[in-house]
Amino acid sequence: MPPRRHDTGARRSGAAAGPVPGRRAGPAVLPSVLTFLVIVASGGLLLMIEKGLLSGVETPPPIGAARRPDDARRTGRLQPADVDSQILQEIRNRTIRTVCGQKSMPQGVWSLSALQRRTLLQHVLVNDRHRFLYCYVPKVACSNWKRVLKVLSGALESVDVSVKMDHRNDLLFLHSLKPEEIRYRLEHYFKFMFVREPMERLLSAYRNKFGEIESYQRKYGVEIARRYRKPPAKDAAAAKGDDVTFAEFVRYLLDEDAERMNEHWMPMYNLCQPCAVRYDFIGSYERLEADAELVLRRVGAPPAVRFPERQTWYKPVTAETLHYFVCGLPQRLLRDLLPKYILDFSLFAYALPNATAAHCRH
Repeated sequence: MPPRRHDTGARRSGAAAGPVPGRRAGPAVLPSVLTFLVIVASGGLLLMIEKGLLSGVETPPPIGAARRPDDARRTGRLQPADVDSQILQEIRNRTIRTVCGQKSMPQGVWSLSALQRRTLLQHVLVNDRHRFLYCYVPKVACSNWKRVLKVLSGALESVDVSVKMDHRNDLLFLHSLKPEEIRYRLEHYFKFMFVREPMERLLSAYRNKFGEIESYQRKYGVEIARRYRKPPAKDAAAAKGDDVTFAEFVRYLLDEDAERMNEHWMPMYNLCQPCAVRYDFIGSYERLEADAELVLRRVGAPPAVRFPERQTWYKPVTAETLHYFVCGLPQRLLRDLLPKYILDFSLFAYALPNATAAHCRH
């Protein structure tokens, strides 16, 4: 069935974050923990984590802006930066094919559980004019991508318009369409997502939500401090929830079901289900400008439409900051946390964090 026109301004997504659970949830149930994860996460991989043997692999460095995006898009020629991206794409594609080819893994959107499918469809944005689907991952430049989508749909004049981002209005979500319309777009549209180093993404969410957003401090911070602080926090100290430590946040994550987490720290795998959806392109936050330009060129965006620059107030997670927080975690917490995000590391070709004593001394 061909796509029909929709009034994107009238669409809304009804996903609401659930409260902090009052008791310890069971372990996260991924689509299958199969032989791959049983071997990898339970034994050999965790031993290698402890020894720091998997920390030597590095992701490609960010690509500088040594070219004019408008010229590249007009000529359609692949720049050298595109070759690097193609190599990384091939690594990711091969890994995804190997892992997702297992019989126990989901082979399509309709083979997902109702909860998994709802989460996925609530995170896929649709642009019918340029025929693409974008699965957004919070803390991976999704606000800027939503700006781009609004410009492409005509809801915004420019990505530089100074207006507070509305994350729901003027956006069309895949979950708002009928099943036959969803199937058509999944089969015929260009599909992409962007990923980020998993620990860096978690740290970014922690610093933003518990350091700056009062609603998150009240909803999550107060309860986290009450449950995980030793000695227990006094009522007055825990009243605001603005002093949650990174270790307390990680303890909270260990007690969370990955399929029911808040979207800002839910594993990228659970948000976008790369086994159920065959993405045409998986971009990297680490090379955001170059990969965003590739996507804009691929979907036929007008040359005047560009990916927004980072806001002046943005506080990036530097390598030094990540090193400080990861090395400050008790190693037991880190070892317990990694299996919950193991598919984010493995499928998207990110090295596991090195928290060995020798590494952390530097």
